[in-house]
Amino acid sequence: MLGSDAVISALGPSLKRGAKGAPVADGTRTIVAAMETSGVRRFIGLATPSVPDSRDGPNFRAKLLPLIAGVAFPNALRELRGMKVAVSDSDLEWTLARITDSTDRPAKGTVRAGFLGRDAVGWAMTRADIADFLVSRLSDNTYSRAAPAISN
Repeated sequence: MLGSDAVISALGPSLKRGAKGAPVADGTRTIVAAMETSGVRRFIGLATPSVPDSRDGPNFRAKLLPLIAGVAFPNALRELRGMKVAVSDSDLEWTLARITDSTDRPAKGTVRAGFLGRDAVGWAMTRADIADFLVSRLSDNTYSRAAPAISN
């Protein structure tokens, strides 16, 4: 990591119901420790809206998604929560882009980003546009120390 300015992590949890362990949370803690040791300050990663941001407003979607994830994917939700804690408890400048439905369609070139219950954020987003959003965070600190939901 020496000589790096940032880390973009696309680690994601297993969606298998019987998945055990915490490789994403553990891996993120390892990455954060290595970043702090190396002096790398910027972490950009992925999560889902089932992991709240304190700027989310009260709305049905913000309440429903964690409930669904907890029932359908309990270990995945624990993993994502552990990952968020690993970065949010650090001194890093972090951004976690929360995605719901990634698609393989061609890039649209549009991004809606914001917080549930406050901003007009939809459900689906192309993988190409997700990648573009993550890379654009390298030079844009608008969502520093935040977890915006993103969509097309």
